[in-house]
Amino acid sequence: MRRMSEQDERPSSALAAAAASGAGDGAGTGDLVASPGAVMRVAGMVGKLVEEVRAAPLDEAGRARLADIHERSIQELEQGLAPELRDELHRITLPFAGEVAPSQAELRIAQAQLLGWLEGLFHGIQSAVLAQQMAARGQLEQMRQGRGVAGVPGRAATAGEGGGQYL
Repeated sequence: MRRMSEQDERPSSALAAAAASGAGDGAGTGDLVASPGAVMRVAGMVGKLVEEVRAAPLDEAGRARLADIHERSIQELEQGLAPELRDELHRITLPFAGEVAPSQAELRIAQAQLLGWLEGLFHGIQSAVLAQQMAARGQLEQMRQGRGVAGVPGRAATAGEGGGQYL
């Protein structure tokens, strides 16, 4: 089994950091993704675009249009994300250079990269939600154990076994 290095143990994104730090303790996914519906719609659109670019060759006008859609998709995503995720998105996406329409291969790579980042974002959201659920379960279990007879965790008090000061 491979031993994790320090770099592997560090969270790679803001969502991973929220999950690792105990997202159930107040830092929710809502702090990082303000508009989950908008992010999901853009992700669905990007997925369809990737399929379309694979299926049919594009002429120069089609490539220019797809490049424009790619840029607008990123702008739309930015509006629904927290600053940390916006910065991460900017670090991984590069604008298309020049006035010439990008090649079909460049477009496929850019779209696949964006789609991959979105999938990672969704996995991060799922991890954060799971961390919140696990924290809530742990708190509920602690509360249940706290109701038992004093000194005997988990044992329920029966009639005549009060916790009063008289024996």
